[in-house]
Amino acid sequence: MDSPEALAQRQLNAYNARNLEGFLEPYSDSIELYNFPNDRWAKGKARMREVYGGMFERTPDLHCELKNRMILGNTVIDEELVTGFGNGRVIEAIAIYKIEKGKIAKVYFVRKD
Repeated sequence: MDSPEALAQRQLNAYNARNLEGFLEPYSDSIELYNFPNDRWAKGKARMREVYGGMFERTPDLHCELKNRMILGNTVIDEELVTGFGNGRVIEAIAIYKIEKGKIAKVYFVRKD
């Protein structure tokens, strides 16, 4: 079974390659995505495939730079800088990955206002 850090890194590598299936592989089939703290905006790998598949198609220069990573037990917290959306738009974000049964089960996003 992969470590929480390995799961987070694997999905990040696939995200940057816009490899949708590789990106989705570390996630649980019942993945839940939240805007921190509790605004759930997606549930299930099928929904995630729709959202991220479209984004990967529309943003060929999409790139997520890992600025910092903290790991505590089954939680991985990444500080990220996401670019490639056009118009020089940069998104500063924190992603909190909760690992359950060897898969990423929940992700909480905190974005800079």
